[in-house]
Amino acid sequence: MRAALASLALLVVAGAAAAEVTRDTLWVVTRTCVAAQSTFGKPFPCLRVDLGNAATPGFAVLKAPLLKTEVVVMPIAKIVGLEDMSLRSAAGAAYWRATMGSRHYVTDSLNGRLDLRNVGMAVNSRGGRSQDQLHIHLDCVQPAVRAILRSHAGAFTREWSLLPFPLEHERYYGRMIPETALEDLNPFAALAHLPGSHDLRRTSFALIETSADDPVRGAYLLAYRAADSHAERLLDHDCALAAKTAAR
Repeated sequence: MRAALASLALLVVAGAAAAEVTRDTLWVVTRTCVAAQSTFGKPFPCLRVDLGNAATPGFAVLKAPLLKTEVVVMPIAKIVGLEDMSLRSAAGAAYWRATMGSRHYVTDSLNGRLDLRNVGMAVNSRGGRSQDQLHIHLDCVQPAVRAILRSHAGAFTREWSLLPFPLEHERYYGRMIPETALEDLNPFAALAHLPGSHDLRRTSFALIETSADDPVRGAYLLAYRAADSHAERLLDHDCALAAKTAAR
């Protein structure tokens, strides 16, 4: 089996080197992970592949190349992006539960130096992403973003509203998701209720849980619209929060 996996690795590497990276490259990687899981019982090159069943759609977890902590979660079915209408159904909630349950891959890479609440999740818009296979980014929260959210927690309600402060130079809509509602959350469906245009191709969103010392318990759901909206900027791929924890 090791020899078979090694051969598969060579094929993946050789294919990536020979072919131009396109907006379908992540879909090719996803199918490779599914084939490896189905054939060999190993998710290579992914960290995990859940093949799903009749009731629950399958998903894969992939370590982002060249980055220490970031992982992405994606469906094993072909879903282009967050604008896909099918995500407003139970499938969207299932993918989101899989994402929430995959945060430990980030903290594991830091030897547990970061609390799960400091792992944020983000999905970019059509113009802000490089791949046309839905993928949810998971990584550390930007320390400055964490501080701003904590200081403005009172601006959030259970309904969407334009926030009176910027995050990474952008004006976001925000709403508070109570802690008791996180298990059943479907953020893709929640985006359909954003004020204004319902064209989600220009929309990007992120979810950041409140920290232990925030005045509220739950999560901040954040979204903004632009041709290249890119909520991934709220995440910190250098993970300064973990560095602060290690320095204590």
